[in-house]
Amino acid sequence: MEKARRPFFDVFTELVVPTELNNLFLNVDVEKVVMNKKQNMLSFHICARRLIHQKQIHEMERAIKENLFYQSKAKVRLIEQYELSDQYDVERLTVAYKDSLLYEIREKSLVLYNLLSKAEWNVNEEILTLFLEDSFLARNKSGEIKQFLEEIYHDRFHMPLKVGFDYTEAQKQAFYEANRHKLDLEIHQIIDHLSEEKEEQKAEGKEKEQEEKEKTQREKKSFDKHQSSSAKTFEKKSYGAKRNDDPDVFYGRNCEGELIPIEEITEEIGEVVIHGKLLKLDTREIRSEKTIIMFSITDFTDTIMVKIFVRNDQLPEVLGELKPGNFYRIKGMAVFDKFDKDVGIASVMGMKGIPDFTKKRMDTSLEKRVELHLHTVMSDMDSVVDIKKVINRAKEWGMPAIAITDHGCLQAFPIANHCISKDEPFKVIYGVEGYFVDDLKEVVTDSKNQNILDSYVVFDLETTGFSPTQNKIIEIGAVKVCGGRIVDKFSEFVNPEVPIPFHIENLTGISDNMVLGAETIETLLPKFMEFCEGSVLVAHNADFDTGFIRVNCERLSIPYDYTVLDTVSLARLLLPELSKYKLNIVAKALGISLENHHRAVDDAGATAEIFIKFLGMLQEKNVNTLDELNKMAVMSPEAIKKAPTYHGIILVKNETGRVNLNRLVSESNLSYFNRRPRMPKSLIQKYREGLIIGSACEAGELFQAILMERSNAEIARIVNFYDYLEIQPVGNNEFMIRSDRYSAESIEDLQNYNRRIVELGELYQKPVVATCDVHFLDPEDELYRRILMAGKGFKDADDQAPLYLRTTEEMLKEFDYLGSKKAHEVVIENTNKIADQIEKISPVHPDKCPPVIEKSDETLTKICYDKAHEIYGPDLPPIVVERLERELNSIISNGFAVMYIIAQKLVWDSNDHGYLVGSRGSVGSSFVATMAGITEVNPLSAHYICPSCYYVDFDSEEVRSYSGSSGCDMPDKLCPKCGHPLNKEGHDIPFETFLGFKGNKEP
Repeated sequence: MEKARRPFFDVFTELVVPTELNNLFLNVDVEKVVMNKKQNMLSFHICARRLIHQKQIHEMERAIKENLFYQSKAKVRLIEQYELSDQYDVERLTVAYKDSLLYEIREKSLVLYNLLSKAEWNVNEEILTLFLEDSFLARNKSGEIKQFLEEIYHDRFHMPLKVGFDYTEAQKQAFYEANRHKLDLEIHQIIDHLSEEKEEQKAEGKEKEQEEKEKTQREKKSFDKHQSSSAKTFEKKSYGAKRNDDPDVFYGRNCEGELIPIEEITEEIGEVVIHGKLLKLDTREIRSEKTIIMFSITDFTDTIMVKIFVRNDQLPEVLGELKPGNFYRIKGMAVFDKFDKDVGIASVMGMKGIPDFTKKRMDTSLEKRVELHLHTVMSDMDSVVDIKKVINRAKEWGMPAIAITDHGCLQAFPIANHCISKDEPFKVIYGVEGYFVDDLKEVVTDSKNQNILDSYVVFDLETTGFSPTQNKIIEIGAVKVCGGRIVDKFSEFVNPEVPIPFHIENLTGISDNMVLGAETIETLLPKFMEFCEGSVLVAHNADFDTGFIRVNCERLSIPYDYTVLDTVSLARLLLPELSKYKLNIVAKALGISLENHHRAVDDAGATAEIFIKFLGMLQEKNVNTLDELNKMAVMSPEAIKKAPTYHGIILVKNETGRVNLNRLVSESNLSYFNRRPRMPKSLIQKYREGLIIGSACEAGELFQAILMERSNAEIARIVNFYDYLEIQPVGNNEFMIRSDRYSAESIEDLQNYNRRIVELGELYQKPVVATCDVHFLDPEDELYRRILMAGKGFKDADDQAPLYLRTTEEMLKEFDYLGSKKAHEVVIENTNKIADQIEKISPVHPDKCPPVIEKSDETLTKICYDKAHEIYGPDLPPIVVERLERELNSIISNGFAVMYIIAQKLVWDSNDHGYLVGSRGSVGSSFVATMAGITEVNPLSAHYICPSCYYVDFDSEEVRSYSGSSGCDMPDKLCPKCGHPLNKEGHDIPFETFLGFKGNKEP
């Protein structure tokens, strides 16, 4: 009898989970529920028709427990079985389910996980062979691995699997020969360091010996004190009984055990041993004359809170050992802290101080590389690199130069310029990572000047992914348009002979069962190409669809020579008012119905109707051929603002390049800004003189073209735009392996992308350089960028790419898969060749370049003295003359007189028109500004002045008592000479507030 089943959400009707999880479990039935009272376990046996990752199984278990059984102490467990489509065999299942298996075995045993994750998996029919590095551990644990895998395949999938092992010799690194010079250098450094220490010890002499003697006496007293009071102080429940198994342990018994990275302590896993740097410490006294010591410790993979309980009489001793900034080894229990709501270390069994285990990285290579792709803190909310620190690090490592390439901005340049002197050989290369827009690409590719009323095949594909070589076509939908009307249709499913991924089924609605009976691409593609014969191919985002057709034609030896028209580019040209150009948005704008979006047959039909309307619009513009269309299709600034962007590097070669880069950045922000400053490639071409253009990272145009497997002709067009090509460490792109958006499945795939770029460099004679794409200085600094990324809402913020500044040796090792000669070329030779082309320049003009107003110096001087005589009379007080002369000398000698005259003219003109204006802020400290009528604030010390007879009082005891205060606070007085009420002036503000101590601060 068939088991009674109920759909998963019919059983859990009140369960609310995230959409992705909800969609996965729509394909799940509940077969039975079992309550094991002995184990206090509530088990739900489920049957799924789609693969579900173990991580998502656990997420659903937690959701059920927290939402439905939160008042029960019983644990919730889902026991899954699968009824998969016939597209799955052992090999395909292993490829699709491997990540889940690794996740599951990691929870079972880190040892087994490490063995299995490093193994090479080879499936032949029903036999899985695992290639392990030969070791006692590998042979000892192979039985557990075999049992684990065979039981899962049998119990969950009802598939027979035999697991076998092949043991390979552990790889031996040719370390000593390849790094002999590095070892020699390090040995010499150690010898020199020891010699210095020896000399220092000799110099210290008896003083040092006396210190050691005193220290020994203190330790002996402390030891004797512990021995004499051990029965009292260190009783069984003394919260940190110090025993003498390890003399270095100052709290607890011992710290023995295997170290575990703090980042791996994500839940209660029992006894752990960690080491790290103490960051912050706090104490809180509790009852029973005890105190909690709480401190955070980091091993630079993560940070965790440690809590220990000590008696108050022990507190000074323990606190004397625990100092922020010091390093410690700690053994304790990883438990969930209900107060902190996080996992921490409690029940500490031992703590001891250890040396700083962080190793200062040095570049000991004889030949140095140059970093040509680096972001500073001026790459807002993206990089945490301090400008001065990275330049000092580059100098320390002996690099001849380093480039600064922030995202779309040049703000780091002045700071960087101040970090180097004119005479030193080190060079800062000024550049930018821009957001390029390809406005040079034609709307029609390979035009043969066809008439717009000729034959066109408008088509759409549904596929299992984005890669034409790695993924499969599952549906072809096409409509033939001739003379501006639909004349024929083509619609077929394609059997991919592999399982359709779950997210593709969700998107398209096409399941394995729908394609199982369909023809394969080997049979269908010739029929489709026959349907297309003599026509222009038309598609929405045509590069994607034609890429799959072209690659499969090449594989099947079917001729492919077609003109291609992209309706996305055509929509940007004809519908500039739209903000986006997705198919459904364009269809809605034109009043065209689009049902079953993401089904090839429906998308092709809608695209055909869009295309027919576009043909009519082109005829109204007197465009009758495809060549005329290409000539017309120059992208407007509005179109550029909505076009896709690619990263690209621009380096300044000389003074002309500096000016041109400033132009490009200004234009990108003023004329083409939309969420980011965009640089059309046509504009870059216009101002290319003095600049060097690089292809940048995985977000660059070239890398994206390789990912999407564009045609050789298209890749050649892209490569020819750049002066050099760029490759980066595979760790930078490891996110591709974790994502469904990319076809990369292994490190080898990522290495192959770099190999392809190297091949293109050789083919088109473009230098290839290896860069780090630096976003933080050292590996441990990734924590700070992680915080930035989390703040911006990135879900994968914890999976930080290793975007740190690498040494020459680290980069050579990173690219050793290219061969030692090629690695040396891309890491050292080519980066230095690029740097050698670049002149050492200042990013800003050394002169201030103020505007020129004829006789501004004399004019300012005259205005000031005229006003001073008007206020203080024909005989100016010495303090007035001295202040005027000092300020005027500083202002005129630094070229600022013209600035004062401009401000004076603006203020006077405003006053003449009836506006009450006056400068605020630090300009109030300038007496010249006061005399020029720019500000009403008098910065002299407090004083009285008679407007009638020009009596002044700066020096009386009463006036001096207001030194540092404002004259307006002084009491009212009459002039002792003429009896006229005195004016109260002065605020006692030094001139240096405005123009600095040297008078050269910019006003």
